[in-house]
Amino acid sequence: MITVRTHKSINHELCGVPIYLEDGNSKVKLVTTSSMAADETGLIHGGFIFGLADYAAMIAVNHPNVVLGSSEGRFLKPVKKGDTVVAEAKVEEIQGKKQRVLVSVTRQEEVVFSGVFTCFVLDKHVLG
Repeated sequence: MITVRTHKSINHELCGVPIYLEDGNSKVKLVTTSSMAADETGLIHGGFIFGLADYAAMIAVNHPNVVLGSSEGRFLKPVKKGDTVVAEAKVEEIQGKKQRVLVSVTRQEEVVFSGVFTCFVLDKHVLG
């Protein structure tokens, strides 16, 4: 059973569904839809792929007060409507409140996005 402790109200149709979560590692699956397309060819807007990767990073950290501080990402291949993509995130380094998370998004075996997300675990909610 997956126990997600953060981002509990996220829209899974837009950001993906957790399919694995354990000890600083997560996998999140997203089935892309025509409402995510940027044009008539069905090209998926990169914001949805980034949102998937960000969500995977957040639940890899899996703390109620985790926030994204910065990211560095590379879009490597286009994604089209109807594609299923999976983000895999792994916490690589922890320094106090800061956690460095590596994320890779694949379509089948092909990497379409890779990134490094710097996350911070705060003492209280960012809006609290």
